[in-house]
Formats: sequence, C-alpha cells, structure tokens
Amino acid sequence: MRWDHMRLLSTDADEEEPAAVPLPLPLEAAGVRVRTFDAPEFRGVTFYEIRAKSILNRVPASSPVPFRWTVNPYRGCTHACTYCFARNTHTYLDLDSGHDFDSRIVVKVNAGELLRRELGARSWSGEHIAMGTNTDPYQRAEGRYGLMREVLTALRDHANPFSILTKGTLVLRDIDLLTEAARITDVRVNVSVGFVDAALWRQVEPGTPNPRARLGVCRAMTDAGIECGVLMAPVLPYLTDTDEHLEATVAAIADAGAVAVTPLTLHLRPGAREWFLGWLRGARPDLVPKYRRLYREGAYAPAEYTKDLTARVRKIAESYGIGNRTPGNARAIEEPEAEKTQQLTLL
Repeated sequence: MRWDHMRLLSTDADEEEPAAVPLPLPLEAAGVRVRTFDAPEFRGVTFYEIRAKSILNRVPASSPVPFRWTVNPYRGCTHACTYCFARNTHTYLDLDSGHDFDSRIVVKVNAGELLRRELGARSWSGEHIAMGTNTDPYQRAEGRYGLMREVLTALRDHANPFSILTKGTLVLRDIDLLTEAARITDVRVNVSVGFVDAALWRQVEPGTPNPRARLGVCRAMTDAGIECGVLMAPVLPYLTDTDEHLEATVAAIADAGAVAVTPLTLHLRPGAREWFLGWLRGARPDLVPKYRRLYREGAYAPAEYTKDLTARVRKIAESYGIGNRTPGNARAIEEPEAEKTQQLTLL
C-alpha cells in the first residue's frame, strides 16, 4: 500500500522553500508534520514528526538479546552506514532501504513525555531499557530535536536501569544526566567502533563522527565514572580483519579506557546486503566474489570465520589488558557458533 496521496506543506521560516512532500506513513498517523531544514548538516534530509502512541517496545521472547525492552526515538538514520542491519525496517513505511533510510527520518517528538507516562504506570516493573538497538538515538537529528534529554530525565527520575549504544559523540552533551542517573541506578554507555581506518570510515560510515572521536566518548565516560565498553562492530571481512587492522583498533580502544571490547563480524540482512554490496561493487569490485562466497548461506559469515576472529581479537585485547567480556547491556553478542542462526542486532 502507498500513501503518496497524503501530502503536507512545509511552512516554517527556517526550512527550505515550501514544497509538497509525500507522507509515507500509515493512515492512523495522519497528524504527521513534514519538515526540512536549511542547514548544511540537514541538506537533502526530510523529517517526519509524529506523536507516537507508545515508546516502550517489548523485545520478542525468542530474541537472544539480554534485554526485553527498548526505546527508539527515531526511525531511519543519517549516519548512513552502508551495512546497517536496520535498513530493511524502512520498507515497512513504504520507503526504500537505501537512500530513503539515510535521508527520510521519522522523529517521535513526544518520546520523553510518553516514556515518563509509561514508566509511571502501575504495570511497569522497572526492567532494563536498551537504547540504540535499532537506529542511533544520537544521530545528527538529535542535535536539532533534543529528545534524549527528556528521555534520560525520565529514566533518572524513575531510577530505571538503562544502556545506550551509539556512534554519536552528541551523547557527551548529556553526561550530566548520565552521571546523575548512574548514582541511583545501573547505567552503561557503549560505543560502536569497528575499525579506525580513516579512509575506509569516510566511505562506509559517511554520516558518523570519526572513530577516534567516538573513542573519545568512551574516555570521557570512563573518566566520569560511567562504565563504557566498545562493540567492535562490524569487522569487515577482507577489509578490516587483517592483524594490522585489528591491532590498531584494539590499541585505540585500550587507550580510550574501555572496560571491554567485543568483536562482531559484519552480517548482511536483506536491505543491508543489497546496499553494502552495491557500495562494494563500486569501491572494491575485486572483493565481490569473495563476499558472495563467504555469505553464500545467508546473512552471517561461517562460524569458523567468526570463531577465529573472536580468538584473534581476544588475544590482542589480553595483551593490552582489556577485559573481553561483553558489556552487560550492549547489544547481544553470542558465542560465534550461534551467530550464524540467531538474529542479533548491531550497528
């Protein structure tokens, strides 16, 4: 079903010239406001502001992740990571998993208000809440909308345990709230850094902060007394899985004071698979046959590959004195043998 017949007109003074914009959302969300901003960081990006009906999302019981509740203030992500597992979720809105995912962002403008109400419900038992489990709550849009300030304030006020996984340095803006919350409940911040190769970063993660800037977040959190781990994800086969790449990345993670480093091999779900392989054909066509062979059985690399990768990173991490346990509230990382069949979530 398409929603092209639903159109709104952008009229705000700080927006680009008003234009009719298709509204690719279900009919029940007819109150959506469409906005564009005349700012360099938002050129070509359309925002769909909605008032969500709920914000706490229950994770299916069959999922292997170690948390049962999530909060996601945004859908779509301007980080534009070529491999992002969440790309296919945009097709649920009749948008494509490629450019639309990077440039048409759904904003749940009442996220903080909703969360405060739902945390205060008698039925809520105060379970752990994970954020960054679909798209990044600290993507560039957060600098404009500031939804996480309200979200974190509600979590702090209810002393509700939570974790954040992010590629965004904007999380440092909220270090005051994170520190306050950490005094009364379990709080963990985890950053996602798969590699520190600057040239490759610009190609496959064009909308994200530099990997070393992300590791600066880890150092700042650790110095503030907030436990911070690093999800070394994704490790890209034939691109960032050499001993030299792994050594450089783990060394940088150690220097950032991370309490843990957890490697995770790239996996290519539908949506991400097509977008990433499209990039690979243009940038490294010589690797396309190797990727097709490695991922011939589906979204995951063979178990023997992931097992070997984990062992190599563990050995390097131990040489730098880093614990290699998975941060307790980061996205789940199961044993390599299980990775092939379980639908894990990661950046």
